[in-house]
Amino acid sequence: MNTTTKKQPARKATIVGLCGNSFLFIIKLIVAIESGSLIILSEAMDSFTDIMASIAVYISVKVSAKKADEGHPFGHHRAEPISGLIVAVLAGMAGMELTHISITRLISGQPLSFGVAPLIVLLATIVIKFSMKQYMEDVGRKVKSPAILASAKDCKNDVLVALGALMGMTGAYYGYYLLDPIVGMIVSLWIIRTGYSIGVENIDYLMGRTASEELIEELKKKALAIPGVMGLNEVKTHYVGNYVHVEIHINVDGATPTAESHRIGKEVQRALESLESVDKAFVHIDPWYPKERVQKFKV
Repeated sequence: MNTTTKKQPARKATIVGLCGNSFLFIIKLIVAIESGSLIILSEAMDSFTDIMASIAVYISVKVSAKKADEGHPFGHHRAEPISGLIVAVLAGMAGMELTHISITRLISGQPLSFGVAPLIVLLATIVIKFSMKQYMEDVGRKVKSPAILASAKDCKNDVLVALGALMGMTGAYYGYYLLDPIVGMIVSLWIIRTGYSIGVENIDYLMGRTASEELIEELKKKALAIPGVMGLNEVKTHYVGNYVHVEIHINVDGATPTAESHRIGKEVQRALESLESVDKAFVHIDPWYPKERVQKFKV
């Protein structure tokens, strides 16, 4: 498995995310200063936190692509889930802040102003963030990157926030001033829920949870397909970052020479490590004896 090659699309995605968030921050800040719109100013601050998250994701993807070294013999794959947790925390903070703003507006009854420039900014945010979401989802699934997938979910949150603000502005234009804080509350709860799910998923990666049943079954089939493997005694898996480490016990005929048993074990190792999700496979060879031979030995 060539980790560096696999990380190239992920690294490109992080640069796209950083550039997109930086562009949105600049135009939002300019419009907020020119129009005095508080909602666009809050959007600009949200884009600033997105920039911080993008930098964290970029660093994590770059670090995770490093080869194993003396200090990290199993690689640096845990870097990505760490940045995923950073995105989760920022999403939770954004959701809490939006909840606070929505409750304040609901209590004060302060109407939301309508303006052409803020409207254009919100529409641009929806289009750009939705495009970024689609792109990052594709890349994240392709390279199985938790950091990129977390960024994609964060982009989806930003689309929902912009849609909520757009609905609030439209409601204000037609006199429905309560629409903005109500929609804001709904969106904020969604963002907090998303941040929680991102956090749980990445904590699972860091805690070394086991692989899915589907992957374990595929591992078994791969091992049993190797000539000389008579059966399996045990298959254990756990995540190291976003890649799987496998410990498998295979049965090899006890009469097989040591060199041949070693060769069979290496074949199993190569077969398992050929799977995209698997980083390392540790193969243990257990001698296997047919019942007839065991009975003859006992006599």
